[in-house]
Amino acid sequence: MERKKIELLAPAGNFEKLKTALRFGADAVYVGGKEFSLRAFADNFSAEELKAAVEYTHSCGKKIYVATNIYLREGDAERLGAYFSFLQSIGADAALVSDPGAVCIARQAAPDLPLHLSTQANTTNAYAAKFWQGCGISRVVLARELSLREIEAIHASCPQMELEAFVHGAMCISYSGRCLLSDYLDGRSSNRGACVQACRWGYELRPVSPAEREESLPVEEDKRGTYILNSKDLNMIAHLDRLRGAGVRSFKIEGRMKSGYYLATVVNAYRRALDGAPIGRCAEELDTVAHRAYTTAYAFGENHETVNYDNAQTKGTCEYIADVLGWENGRLTVEMRNRFYTGDELEVLSPDGFFGRKVCVFDLRGEDGERVDDAKLVQGKYSFLSDMPLSKGDFLRRRR
Repeated sequence: MERKKIELLAPAGNFEKLKTALRFGADAVYVGGKEFSLRAFADNFSAEELKAAVEYTHSCGKKIYVATNIYLREGDAERLGAYFSFLQSIGADAALVSDPGAVCIARQAAPDLPLHLSTQANTTNAYAAKFWQGCGISRVVLARELSLREIEAIHASCPQMELEAFVHGAMCISYSGRCLLSDYLDGRSSNRGACVQACRWGYELRPVSPAEREESLPVEEDKRGTYILNSKDLNMIAHLDRLRGAGVRSFKIEGRMKSGYYLATVVNAYRRALDGAPIGRCAEELDTVAHRAYTTAYAFGENHETVNYDNAQTKGTCEYIADVLGWENGRLTVEMRNRFYTGDELEVLSPDGFFGRKVCVFDLRGEDGERVDDAKLVQGKYSFLSDMPLSKGDFLRRRR
């Protein structure tokens, strides 16, 4: 498969993140509306925002897919049919579905709307892929439990089906996200979009004796911690050629609830890797943001080391400092995200040639134009001298 035909697919939890993902090199984005999506706690898009997002994405020559991947309950059908019709009318490039009922509804309400099958549907074999193809599905987002060998077999048996696979981001401790833990502990259904990520919590054992009920004991796993259900993060950047060779057409990044800075970093790394940059350098980029220990999951077969026992996640090698707002007359204007000072050396995160270059903070001034030595006002606007004409949408970070 030719390199140019591989799609880099990025999450977009809101409009600003959509712009960030496209600017940093995504070929397509996936978003959610205010309902029917499995990320109810993301900002998500209103109907008006979805229409604008489709128009903006298409103006960039790229694609946008809309998640409608909840498992339906009685009473959802009529509203979902109207929603599919709306997505078709605004020109969405596809809707992501999980429920067989949603497929039927979409085919009736919006026959020209392409359908992609969500990873929530647990497609793990060629027979399932062929079944879904017969139902009108044009692309399957493969279950995350598959090995490269299994993916290759699915592609060989069903070559006309587009295959999409996750390459980076949070993994679910449950089978492709089919989990009841959130519902059981907090009454919020992960299969209806309201997962509280209870698997990321630290856990304790409590004695059952009434006299000792207020006491607690840590749960330890080989003395490494209490995060007994906390999966490592997927990272396949060193194996993109293997995925391509197995027949995967779309490389998907997880993270509709991640920050714009995180999104820019990860999309930038994968974009550069796909464009031929040294893989080692791209892999180092993925260490700059907060993450759990990385894993290749089951790409190379059975793997019993996918749980991150040590902690919820680790800090990255860089600290997010500021959003770039623009450059004019030799001065860079930024919006502060973490405290910085006169004399600090900051590093540029950008999709263009300024990526990785250093800028020293000199002649730091607040929004009122007064000189300061300490940028301490949260989300305050500051400016300082710079010979680099950075653009709005770039980021500044500081090495730890």
